[in-house]
Amino acid sequence: MTGVVLAAGMARRLHPLTLQKPKCLLEVGGRTLLERTVDAQIAAGIDELVVVTGFCAEMIRDFLIANYPSLKITFIDNPDYEHNNNIFSLWLAMGVVRGRDFLLMDSDILCDPEAVKRVADANETSLALNRHELGEEEMKIISDKNGCVAQISKTCSIAEAIGESMGIEKMTDDYSEALYGELKQMIEQEELDNVFYERAFERLIPQGHTFRIIDTTDLFSYEIDTPEDYERAKTLWNKN
Repeated sequence: MTGVVLAAGMARRLHPLTLQKPKCLLEVGGRTLLERTVDAQIAAGIDELVVVTGFCAEMIRDFLIANYPSLKITFIDNPDYEHNNNIFSLWLAMGVVRGRDFLLMDSDILCDPEAVKRVADANETSLALNRHELGEEEMKIISDKNGCVAQISKTCSIAEAIGESMGIEKMTDDYSEALYGELKQMIEQEELDNVFYERAFERLIPQGHTFRIIDTTDLFSYEIDTPEDYERAKTLWNKN
């Protein structure tokens, strides 16, 4: 299976830590976030990698080539990363993964590798969910009666939401084909290149394409958005 890692962003909220280094190359527990992401994908069964870069692209390429010399890696550049969002980075991977199974992750996820494996091992299109107290900023999920995603967005009802999407998604070949059909409409016709890719997931639900929810609440995960988050993440990782 192919792994897709999105690593184009500038992580402005983490300044000054990310002024000259991408967020994914920050270290927690002596290893970079990117290294932990790639290792988790390899452990989950991926045998080739697609990495979409932007900010500090050369630094990321050099790191991966040096640390994973035997892994097949396709690098794709997002040249306008300052003015678009992760939906555009995902769109750029179309030529490699459209119509194929793939495992999608952002490059900066700090979590137990078992969370990645649970999603990768699913037999259908699936995503990881973490149950915790929610606010306005989380990518929230509302479930249907069958344990699948009924709504996914930052703006859906906090009261109805069951948790937060962790940003670990497995696409089966049929979902991948439908996804890139939708992204083609959104990017080329509607110019929606500065939104989160979950907007495409949301639009596919009424068309009969959704995600099985994989609960990973029992496993360690932590979101790093600010320097304070980063310091706390290092402390929590060491404890766990």
